[in-house]
Amino acid sequence: MDKTQAPDWHRLARELCVDAENFIDGQSLPSADGRRFDNINPATGDAQGATARGSGRDIDGAVRSAQNAFPAWSRMAPRERMKVLQDFADRIEADAQNLALMDTLDMGMPISSMIDVEVSEAADIFRFFAETIDKIEGVVTRTDASAFNYVLHEPLGVVGAITPWNFPLTQAAGKIAPALAAGNTVVLKPSEESPQSATRLASLFVEAGGPPGAFNVVNGYGREAGKALAKHMHVAKIAFTGSVAIGRKMMIYAGKSNLKHVATELGGKSPQIVLADVDNLDYAVDCAMHGIFGNTGQVCNAASRMLVHESVHDEFVDKLARLTRRNYVPGDPLDTNTTMGPLVSEQQQKTVLGYLKAGLEEGAKLEFGGGVPGKIESGFFVEPSLFTGVDNTMRIAQEEIFGPVASVIRFRSTDEAIRIANDTIYGLTASVFTRDLTTAHALARDVQAGVVWLNTMNESDMTMPWGGVKQSGTGRDNCLATMYSYLQTKSVWTRIA
Repeated sequence: MDKTQAPDWHRLARELCVDAENFIDGQSLPSADGRRFDNINPATGDAQGATARGSGRDIDGAVRSAQNAFPAWSRMAPRERMKVLQDFADRIEADAQNLALMDTLDMGMPISSMIDVEVSEAADIFRFFAETIDKIEGVVTRTDASAFNYVLHEPLGVVGAITPWNFPLTQAAGKIAPALAAGNTVVLKPSEESPQSATRLASLFVEAGGPPGAFNVVNGYGREAGKALAKHMHVAKIAFTGSVAIGRKMMIYAGKSNLKHVATELGGKSPQIVLADVDNLDYAVDCAMHGIFGNTGQVCNAASRMLVHESVHDEFVDKLARLTRRNYVPGDPLDTNTTMGPLVSEQQQKTVLGYLKAGLEEGAKLEFGGGVPGKIESGFFVEPSLFTGVDNTMRIAQEEIFGPVASVIRFRSTDEAIRIANDTIYGLTASVFTRDLTTAHALARDVQAGVVWLNTMNESDMTMPWGGVKQSGTGRDNCLATMYSYLQTKSVWTRIA
């Protein structure tokens, strides 16, 4: 973002309509029973509008709408469907100012990050999957001469997507784009903490030529609207990103309903392993800082466990402390100079402060941070915080905090680093810093994670599968394989003799 030409975000925020309705069958609608709840700005703690509180009735209506739209959307000529999604991506970029502002007001990500990264990434996700539409091919199998068999890839039907609040736009795009590209229709239940941009996305889809009902949004609480969507008998797949506890429920709901497909992307406790022969310690420290304090630590793959060899431990900690103080100062997310916004809610702030207290009680040493910034009088802020002297059995090392709290764990050998890295229920991502490529690839093999970065962190593009192992989930986002996960095969056998 060119900060010298940035708009007056505070003025635009005052002018923005912040009520979030449902979007069903191409129309913006209140909830069926008229219920609403306040939408809270986490930077101020003030209500900034109301959100429709959807329930099972709203989910039923949205699913019916998606079923009715399925024939038109799934049978649309592939390149026509491609044009719709490409136009949709263009409209997302054209509407960047509104979409960015909605998410910043909802969940507190600094507006510069929203404009510079999130909106363009969401558009790119739709472009990538649009380009896959006419690349999906069937196959003719080798059979006896008396028969002819071919295999088709067909859409599943209605897909339910349930997304979190930490990256509202890109999380929604990552599930909606492949589902729509594959010819499915969608009902999205966004987080109650970040409802605005989802409804906006659905309206842009219709403007791009998408048939009404192909993409619906029902706002509301997970225990009401989300549960109803996951248990619905006419939903063919649930794509869910969130906590392990709710991910388990998604599996149960599928088993208690129609055995729908379930794809989950759950929590993480990602290790960053810095070996004694690290080639560039300054770069490793920079990766660590952005890896845990970016988006106020509200990142599923946050580098919250920093495993550092004892020979470079003290230098690593000293550099990280000095660099963080210069680069991550909590402030107003509508200020383009702000790099760290608030946590999403008062409850999340209390949770993170509780972990900071637990770390001290368990004997870890607080190197910096540890509380609420003294100069900020409102909102749900927490300082960037770092613990050393951490044992991997401590709660701060085992549990996903989802806030700006990092733990440095000292190790002596590569085998010890692998053992510590794998001693967790999670397995989303990991990173390794070493100049020895043999060691790097051995660690990539032995560390249990769906994504391993070597001598870098948080780099990717749409060709890279994204997802975890163990209790970090069963699904994959991005990449061509994700498109196939929203399709099912059908064999057609013909007797020709």
